Amino acid sequence: MKVKTLLQAHEAVRRLRPAPGAHRHVWCEYYRQSAEVYRHVADVDQDHHHEAMFWVSRDLQRADEFSESLQEKSASKGA
Repeated sequence: MKVKTLLQAHEAVRRLRPAPGAHRHVWCEYYRQSAEVYRHVADVDQDHHHEAMFWVSRDLQRADEFSESLQEKSASKGA
């Protein structure tokens, strides 16, 4: 992974961002990938470790929200 600073992580994540109307599954995967980028930065950019870990936590929480939403939608179709 070439990203070495928090600024580079923000730029990389911005480039990965899906279109606003993208499927929930796409958003879920985006937030999981974003968290991976920030986790890497937390390890290599020690000056921004805590801030990068904030972004990891935030993006994993959002991924979980999208995942739960997908599960609820799937369950309602099966009912």
